[in-house]
Amino acid sequence: MNNNVVWLTIGLYILAMVAVGLVMGRKTKSLADFSVGGRNAGAWLSAMSYGTAYFSAVMFVGYAGGSGYRYGLWAVLAGVGNAVFGAWLAWKVLARKTRQVTQRFKIKTMPQFLEMRYQSKSMKVFSSLVIFFFLIPYSASVYKGLSSIASVLLGVSDKPAMIIIALVSALLLLLGGYLVQARADFIQGIVMMFGIVLMLIFVIRSKQVGGLAGLKEYAASAEGLPKLDLPAWSSLWSLVLMTSFGTWGLPHMIQKFYGIKNDEEAKRGIAITTFFAVLVAGGGYFIGSLCHRFYTMEEIAAFPAPAQDYIVPNMLKDSQLPEVLVGIVFVLLLAASVSTLTSITLTATSTLSMDLIKPVFLKNIRNEKLTSLTKALSLVFIVLSYLVANTKTPILDMMSYSWGIISGSFFAPYLLALYWKKMNKTSAWAGILTGFFLAMPPAVAKMFLLTGWVEAPWLVSLANKGPNYAVVAMVASLLVCALVAALSSKKNNAGENDEFYGVVAAK
Repeated sequence: MNNNVVWLTIGLYILAMVAVGLVMGRKTKSLADFSVGGRNAGAWLSAMSYGTAYFSAVMFVGYAGGSGYRYGLWAVLAGVGNAVFGAWLAWKVLARKTRQVTQRFKIKTMPQFLEMRYQSKSMKVFSSLVIFFFLIPYSASVYKGLSSIASVLLGVSDKPAMIIIALVSALLLLLGGYLVQARADFIQGIVMMFGIVLMLIFVIRSKQVGGLAGLKEYAASAEGLPKLDLPAWSSLWSLVLMTSFGTWGLPHMIQKFYGIKNDEEAKRGIAITTFFAVLVAGGGYFIGSLCHRFYTMEEIAAFPAPAQDYIVPNMLKDSQLPEVLVGIVFVLLLAASVSTLTSITLTATSTLSMDLIKPVFLKNIRNEKLTSLTKALSLVFIVLSYLVANTKTPILDMMSYSWGIISGSFFAPYLLALYWKKMNKTSAWAGILTGFFLAMPPAVAKMFLLTGWVEAPWLVSLANKGPNYAVVAMVASLLVCALVAALSSKKNNAGENDEFYGVVAAK
């Protein structure tokens, strides 16, 4: 393969991102511009920013390959769930109400939202720490997704790929934060939609799949649509629910609603986001579900560890894509990864600087200095993510630990705060702590395994059950919040705020 064409395509993409950063970076004048884009984003910018933050190389490589390996064509259910629950329903339920509250009270982060609603400074501090530290494994999984693609398609080690994504992400953040990120995401979203269509065409037409006739044959085979037992169905639906409803409690996803210009733009964003999710997530999982058309179980087992992270990269390589398309595919994954990484980094670092460092340690810091501090923390976050990415942890595991712990903690208190006046500080804390501790066991098991002190089979099994524990944590947190709120006395309703609900219910 002529890698010069591929590197030229990558170079053009990087130049385009630099141009966006330089032009839009000049418009970043305040901390609000840096963190929420001045709250003036239209439907297309908001929807594309949401979609590109949602789907990265983590989905295309780790989730699509791993779920295709385990469930065959049933894995497409994850893409459908992402489009219906993670995109359409999330925007329908959360976007308008979140926009109203956060713009009225000038809220820039999820910890600020929780503090405002529940009148608890300690909740803001706790949530800022959880968000910063547990977004790091998710960020690291983005690095790993791209590095496995680079090693197979470009024949380079994972280090150069990780360095490229780190440098481009750092550049976009340092030049202007949200304003730059949103405009870059719009371009990257177009690249992703264009690229996934080309990938689908060439993979389906490959000799391994054999076109529509081959798809029909595959669907009739035991590998294409395997008979799943109860544990397999449980794992599959845990994956669907975690990757769909998990976005409802992720601060970097919720923050996309903060900057929407008005309610009309929020309504228009529903259709745009849903279409993007159907195409990108549905297409990505569908490609992964065809893996048994390419390889036997023994051939997959021979891939570098963790094998599931190398299924899709090898599928793309063996599909014999034209050099230009290989470049486009790599740019697709690079664009998806950069957009997700910048979104995660911006959320994690702005939360830490605004919700912990400023109120606790630097109360009199000016906004200009705080913006500079946030940029510096972004570099620290990117470096920490890079270090974690170099551990031998599958992509799906790292992402499930982050999504499980963060969404398990904040999904219920955030969602119920928008709709239920009886929610109070006591019930919110009960839900947060329930979700946090229920989602922790797989991550703790993985940390023990990484130390090499313990190699027990039950510990390995527990470390692989991140999606299951994530769903249990979210459901349990929701139930505990509702139960405690219903049983709490009215005097504990510190968060009951007529002004807050007057805003939420205004329309």
